[in-house]
Amino acid sequence: MFKLIENKMVVPNLHQITVEAPEIAAAVEPGQFVIIRPEEDGERIPLTVSDWDRDKGTITIVFMNVGKTTDVLSSLPVGVSLATVVGPLGKNMEIDLYGTALCIGGCYGIASIYPIAKALKEKGNTVITMVEARSAYLLYWLEKLRNVSDKMVIITRDGSRGIRGHINRLPEILTALKTPVNRVIINGCNYLMMRGSEETRPFEIPTIVSLNTLMIDGTGMCGVCRVTVDSKTLFACVDGPHFDGHLVDWEELAQRRKGYLKEEVLPVLNSRPYHNQLGIRPPIISQT
Repeated sequence: MFKLIENKMVVPNLHQITVEAPEIAAAVEPGQFVIIRPEEDGERIPLTVSDWDRDKGTITIVFMNVGKTTDVLSSLPVGVSLATVVGPLGKNMEIDLYGTALCIGGCYGIASIYPIAKALKEKGNTVITMVEARSAYLLYWLEKLRNVSDKMVIITRDGSRGIRGHINRLPEILTALKTPVNRVIINGCNYLMMRGSEETRPFEIPTIVSLNTLMIDGTGMCGVCRVTVDSKTLFACVDGPHFDGHLVDWEELAQRRKGYLKEEVLPVLNSRPYHNQLGIRPPIISQT
């Protein structure tokens, strides 16, 4: 029912899949996600939709291989059908005419920020897109992002491309733009979003983040994805996943994310054959 028509590694440890899901493709909006179960006996995981083709009825997702389920998903051959693809879920990103919008993406967030930047541009905003990676070889989708951006900023921690550094260079970048930024949207790991939110706080720029939480059903029934925002308990799956980054309780979120850390570091990669287009084998992970 949900045929896998593309499965490739775009950069080391980041995979891109395209799935036939006509109903989801017809309804999805920027910032929404799906729940995927790769196999009948597998677990359900939330993944943000990074692109879609309403005419072809397909959705595209970029994800990081971080545990057993993403390992299984990244290893599936083209042509198989996924057991579950449910969505679109979550609230879509609020898109309005703000003036100048800065879209920041890191890791898998480089892909998930794309539909948001595209929608902001179509709304008439001046869009500045900033992508962050450890090194140049981990950058991808740059041409797609350039096509929907008025300006691109690249940061690499080793300085191999663009500005050397991390999200901590954001204040300098905002100052160097010499134009007021009216809204900042950040997609990526929780550290990137937390640090980015702290860097924009002194500038008093509204900063929206897409939280990465533990999640099971994605419809507000299990409560696993609860977060504290502005001292209120909310569910990331139905109240978000987009929230004001200046109001998120980041310390609590970090602690809750560690709930299944022990299970995730089990040597799942060592117990199965692993092949990829780049010829890179995974590290041996010890249980001790």
